[in-house]
Amino acid sequence: MSSSTAPAARPLTAAALKAACSTCGLRELCLPVGLNAAEMQRLDGLVAQRRSVKRGESLYRAGQSFDALYAVRTGFFKTCTSSEDGREHVTGFQMAGELLGLDGISTDRHTCGAVALEDSQVCVIPYQQLESLSRDFTELQRQFHRIMGREIVRDHGVMMLLGSMRAEERLAAFLLNLAQRLKARGFSPTSLILRMTREEIGTYLGLKLETVSRCFSKFHEDGVLRVHQRQVQILDEAALQALVSGAAT
Repeated sequence: MSSSTAPAARPLTAAALKAACSTCGLRELCLPVGLNAAEMQRLDGLVAQRRSVKRGESLYRAGQSFDALYAVRTGFFKTCTSSEDGREHVTGFQMAGELLGLDGISTDRHTCGAVALEDSQVCVIPYQQLESLSRDFTELQRQFHRIMGREIVRDHGVMMLLGSMRAEERLAAFLLNLAQRLKARGFSPTSLILRMTREEIGTYLGLKLETVSRCFSKFHEDGVLRVHQRQVQILDEAALQALVSGAAT
């Protein structure tokens, strides 16, 4: 996997930012909530660059200096770390409307890498400028804190998956979470195209590849899912919910 080269800065107008907020990854940061024209102009100056990342390329790598956050505008990413023996461990999957790079805030270096699972585009948000702007715009600071809180909740959810759930329960929770996130972006919550491989799902959920494949096959045979390669149709959402609810009791 090779690092992609950032293209030349591409200035955005305030009007373009407003129009893009409903679908762009920046909507959680720059959604115009009572900002006046001067404030929108400062936001416009902050997010002055978009970067395209081809499938299989790294947006950033573990150990790299942290200087910016990245809002996923289009596409899909995985974040991952590598063990000493070179094995990859997936720590998360990010789609349009979500932020990448939060792992670098505490140490000024990225603790994991981010790799595009399909051709993607991100908006580059210089972190120091974001901090400065957040101090001036209370609503922007509040939105950023919401995002940080959501990431903490998500991390706790993954810990629960790995600590207390059986294999089928883990996969059910993963699919329901993915469907919920896609629904929030206007996509079908029942017709999923998995951008990640079975192996990547397994490393994220703490399962072997064979176990993930077996669980998919069982869900298919039981009429819970219709599975064809990376296309997954959720036929019985209630059955998935029952598995997850049973694990939580």
